Amino acid sequence: MCSLITNRRTGVGALLLMLIAVGALFGGTPAFAAPARKEPNKTESTSTAISGPTSVINKLIRQGWLDNEIKPSEPATDGEWCRRVYLDLIGRIPSYRELTAFVDDKSSDKRQALVSKLLSDPYADEYARNWTTLWTNILIGRNGGTERRSLTSRDGMQRYLRKSFLDNRPYDRMVGELISAEGTTKPGHPKFNGATNFLAMKLMDSATQATAKTSQIFLGMQVQCTQCHNHPFNQAKQNQFWEMNSFFRQTVALRRFGGKDGRDIDHVQLTDQDFAGEDRRPEAAAIFYELRNGLTKVAFPRFVDGQEIGRSGYVDQVNRRKELAKLVVKSPNLARTIVNRTWAHFMGYGFTKPIDDLGSHNQPTHPELLDALAKSLRNRQYDLKQLMRWIVMSEPYSLSSRMTKDNAADDPSLGEPPMFSHFYMRQMRAEELYESLLVATRADKTKSSGEQEKTKKAWLKQFVIAFGNDEGAEMTTFNGSIPQALMMMNGDLIKQAVNTKSGSFLQQVAGSKLTPAKKINYLYMAALARKPRQSDIQMANLMLKARDGDTAAAMQDIWWVLLNSNEFILNH
Repeated sequence: MCSLITNRRTGVGALLLMLIAVGALFGGTPAFAAPARKEPNKTESTSTAISGPTSVINKLIRQGWLDNEIKPSEPATDGEWCRRVYLDLIGRIPSYRELTAFVDDKSSDKRQALVSKLLSDPYADEYARNWTTLWTNILIGRNGGTERRSLTSRDGMQRYLRKSFLDNRPYDRMVGELISAEGTTKPGHPKFNGATNFLAMKLMDSATQATAKTSQIFLGMQVQCTQCHNHPFNQAKQNQFWEMNSFFRQTVALRRFGGKDGRDIDHVQLTDQDFAGEDRRPEAAAIFYELRNGLTKVAFPRFVDGQEIGRSGYVDQVNRRKELAKLVVKSPNLARTIVNRTWAHFMGYGFTKPIDDLGSHNQPTHPELLDALAKSLRNRQYDLKQLMRWIVMSEPYSLSSRMTKDNAADDPSLGEPPMFSHFYMRQMRAEELYESLLVATRADKTKSSGEQEKTKKAWLKQFVIAFGNDEGAEMTTFNGSIPQALMMMNGDLIKQAVNTKSGSFLQQVAGSKLTPAKKINYLYMAALARKPRQSDIQMANLMLKARDGDTAAAMQDIWWVLLNSNEFILNH
C-alpha cells in the first residue's frame, strides 16, 4: 500500500482498483455515466497580449527551445492553469466555486484578471499567509523558534513578514531591515521588532551563521566552507568570509530571562555595541583567522565586491551592520538572487542549481533572461508582485506538464539543464497540502480560526517529523516511505475529510439532489480541477458494485482515493 505514493503522476485508477479488490460482494447496476462535455478550453498563449518583461521571458525561453531543438508541450487547460496559479500565489488549490467560475468565464483576458485578483485585496490575507510561511522557512528554517530555549520567536518573525507582504513592502527594503534590525524578538514587548528574529540565533560562534546565511539568502553566495579554507570549486577565498564576518562583530543578542523560576528565555534584544577588536584596539577593530598552514591573518570589514568601510569599532563612528545593509541592497546580486529564487518557486527549477549559489563556477541556464528580469525588478523598485505577475503570465508557465517525444530530453530530474518546455511537476509543500485539503473538503468552515490554527500547527509538526531531514530543511518531494504513505492514507486529517457525518462535505454532496454522475463530477472538480474521464467513470461504477449499490459509501471510497492520489498531491 505504501508504495502507491510516488513521484509519478498516475495513481487514481490504481488506488480505485485496490479498493475494489478488497471490497465486499459485487452487485447492483452502474449509476455513474460520463457527463456530456467537451474538454476544458486550452487557452491560446497569453504571451501575444503581454509586453515588457513577460515578452522577454517568452522570447528568450523560445530561443532556448530552438537552440536545443525541442518543442514545447501544449498549453495547459484552464483547469490545470487555474489550479497551479492558486497553489503558487496563495498556497492552496481553488475551491469548486472558484474553479468553475474561472473555467466558465469566456473573457479573453481572464488569466490576467485572475492573477490581478489573487494579488489584490480579496486574497490579501491568503497571499500574505503563503509568502510568510515560505520566507519564515527560508530565514529561520522549518523548526526555527520551536527549539527548546530558542532565541528566536517564530511568531515574531511571522508577524514582521506578514505585515511586509500585506503592505507589499519592496524587497530591498525588507532585506535592509532584516540585516540592520534592532529591538526585541517578542511580540508585545515595547521594543518589539520582528525583523530581529532573522539574526537572533545566528550570532553565536563569532557570528559565523549570520555571515553564511546573509551571504547565501540575499546574495546567492555559499561561503560557509570558506570559514576554514579557500573554496575548492570557485573563486571564494577564506579572507572574504572573515571580511564579511567583520560587519557583524559589533552586534550582540542580549538574552532576557523570565518564567516561574526566572531561568527561561523570555526574549532577546538585538543591539549594536562598541567592538574593541580581538587585539583590543577599538580604533581599528580587527579580527583574526587561521590559515590551514597555521599562519594567522587579519580581517577588516570589506564587502564581497571589494568595497571597504571604516575600521573603527565604535558604533557612533561606524555602524558596521547598517553599512552592510546598504551594501547588500545596492549589490546587483540582490536582484539576481531573488529573481532566481522566485523563478524556481513558480517554475520548479531555477536558472542555477542550487538557486542560492551564483557565480562564474555555476553558470545560469538562461543568463540573459536572469539579468533582464533582475534589471526590470530594480527598475520597478523591487516590487515582488510585479515579478510574480511577469512569471505566471509567461508562456512557459502556461504549458502542460505532459511531456512529449519532442521534449522528453528536457528532464532536469535526470540532471539535464531545465529548458522549461513543459511545466515541471512537483510535490506540494506541507502547508499547501494542508490548506488544499481544507478547501477541497470545506473543513475550514467547521471550526473557528483559533481551532484551525491549533489543528494546523499540530498537523504540520507531525508532517515535518515525517518529511523533514536532519537539518530541518524543507522537503519538496515525497519519497514513498512507509511513514509518509501512512500519514496521508490513515492520518486524522484524511479521516476527517472522508467522514460522512451530518454536516460534513461528503454528507452534503451525497445528500444533495444532484444525479450520481454529477456528484462524481463534483468530487473530481473539487479535488483535481478536472471532470472525470471515461476510465474514471468505469472505475466509479465498479466501486458502486463493490459497495452493493450504496452510493454514499462508494463516494466515500472515491473521495479517499482522490485525496490520496498523486494527481491531488502534485502541483502540475
